[in-house]
Amino acid sequence: AASSVIGPIIPPSIIMVIYAYVMNVSVAALFLAGIIPGIMVGVGLMVVTAIIGKKRNYPKAHRRATTGEVWTAFKPAFLPLLTPVIILGGIVSGIVTPTEAAGAAVFYALVLSMLITRTVKPADLIGIFYRTGLVSSSILLIVGSATIFGWAATVSGVPQALGKMLFTITENPFLLLLLVNILLLFIGMFLDAVPAILILGPIFAPALAQVGVDPVHFAIIMCVNVTVGLVTPPMGMILFVASGLTRTGIEVISKELWPYLAVHFLVIILISMIPALTLTIPKLFGFM
Repeated sequence: AASSVIGPIIPPSIIMVIYAYVMNVSVAALFLAGIIPGIMVGVGLMVVTAIIGKKRNYPKAHRRATTGEVWTAFKPAFLPLLTPVIILGGIVSGIVTPTEAAGAAVFYALVLSMLITRTVKPADLIGIFYRTGLVSSSILLIVGSATIFGWAATVSGVPQALGKMLFTITENPFLLLLLVNILLLFIGMFLDAVPAILILGPIFAPALAQVGVDPVHFAIIMCVNVTVGLVTPPMGMILFVASGLTRTGIEVISKELWPYLAVHFLVIILISMIPALTLTIPKLFGFM
């Protein structure tokens, strides 16, 4: 359950694409900004797992896989793994736009699955397109509604009012980020990442921009927070999914989850206090 939040952080990320669209931020910049936080989370979770495994004396593999066995396992996955390379490489290099990169990736996956791996038959396409249409239309409906909400909030001066309210508490941007982090984590426990970003992004981002918080920096902070909130006890939605799949009580999962949550919280604090962790790579590639 704890590792499930890495997906939305490591590019390519759907919630980053949605955030970029709604908040008019560079998709490529967000993708690049998520690399270091994603690696930090992954390494941290591996360290915690290794410590727990050693402490509880979990069984180890009797032997390491040989180079031949590794290659045999990797070879079938090589071509599918090129899909994110096409997306990221195309966007970061500037060859294609995010929309064109998505189309190219879909075309590549379609050719791969129909002509090479032969896991998809022509008769399956109707069902695939139908399910894709259902998912896409629901997301677009949410995005459209959130765009209207963001426009209404901006016209009504909600971000400015929120900024003034926050300034009455403190004008220190790091303390403001700490308060926003706590709020986003709490909201993430009850609200899925996409609606949380669509509803709160247009409110918090302009308010924090008034104290000098970079839009890309805050975007990553928000994406990490709302995804971590999904696994934060007692109401994180992923907890209920994990409980149903494993038939294990939520209280048991929550107890085992705290060391991993400590890693998530530490990463949130670090990326909030050290903007360079998120902004260095986008700057190196010229997106800022």
